[in-house]
Amino acid sequence: MTAQETQDTGDSLMFKGQVSVFELFNPNATLPLWTGARYIPQLNYEVRLPEQRKIDFEASANIFGTVAFHPFDSLDVDGDVQPYRIWGRYSTPQFELRAGLQKINFGSASLLRPLMWFDQRDPRDPLQLTNGVYGILARYYFLNNANVWVWGLYGNDNNKGWEVVPSHGKVPEFGGRFQTPVPRGEAAITFHHRTADSRSFYLPEFQYEKVAENKIGVDAKFDLTVGCWFEATWVNKSEPMGMFTNQEIINLGLDYTFGIGNGLNVIVEQLIAGFGEQPFEFEETATFTLLNLNYPIGFFDNINAIVYFDWGNKQAYNFLTWQKQFNNFSLYVMGFVNPKTYNIPTQTFTGENLFAGSGLQVMVVYNH
Repeated sequence: MTAQETQDTGDSLMFKGQVSVFELFNPNATLPLWTGARYIPQLNYEVRLPEQRKIDFEASANIFGTVAFHPFDSLDVDGDVQPYRIWGRYSTPQFELRAGLQKINFGSASLLRPLMWFDQRDPRDPLQLTNGVYGILARYYFLNNANVWVWGLYGNDNNKGWEVVPSHGKVPEFGGRFQTPVPRGEAAITFHHRTADSRSFYLPEFQYEKVAENKIGVDAKFDLTVGCWFEATWVNKSEPMGMFTNQEIINLGLDYTFGIGNGLNVIVEQLIAGFGEQPFEFEETATFTLLNLNYPIGFFDNINAIVYFDWGNKQAYNFLTWQKQFNNFSLYVMGFVNPKTYNIPTQTFTGENLFAGSGLQVMVVYNH
């Protein structure tokens, strides 16, 4: 064994965590005052092997609790301890194989993501938390930066991403992705097959124990004078489910940083989602435009604004967040002005919709 190989081998153990506490006031909600806390402890163990190979493991938990109340009237307390990530991985400079509870995400879009197949990342969430999926993921990276992904999932019976009905927890899912460089950017094609379980669907005539479903996605991103991207998916079910038999989602986006002050970054995305009994029929549609403005005030302060516009209902959703960094602490103050009937096509990590109407949220985050 060479001296370099000796230096690159060995074991390491690391423990870290994130504590977040928030207070939210929304006078439009049934319970207008919310207090919550979350702790995500994370343990990583790594074994370095010769020739830049390694085996590593990660285990983390999601420990959270909330108290919601209407002063002197109603009180609701909730909390749980859930696994957040539990996986093991073998990797080399060009290959990795990861198995367990993990995050799988991909695609070119920034905020409104048609390829949000396995996660629930919300662009408004400063922590970017999302549930994982149980499965095996293999990735191989070619020397020209092209890469191939292959995965298999099992035991994930909750709705993921844009899914209308959950997967059948006892039937494996599988899929893959190929991504390649193209002039001035990169492009990819993605496929996933699963068996859905629609027995809990709200329309009895469309309730089946097993519904085969195929998903196909294409995406591309280019670095031109401005950053631009395209992302589209088609989802087809084998059983007739009315307008939910076929689903098409298309996203077009632009990204540019203007030389104003410290640099104003602007992202614009246009999304259209269609549903129909026949492919590409667009029997029912939803169209959204998103504008994201991000401006660093200095080294430690940042302002971020997100505006969604729902063209079908002619409604705007507005979020403004100020972030302040203090070493290991971060402070977030977010104000929001939204319709009381909430139709934004994003997933919430907690399952609670706290942003219908108008209000204010303050969050403090500590990383150790």
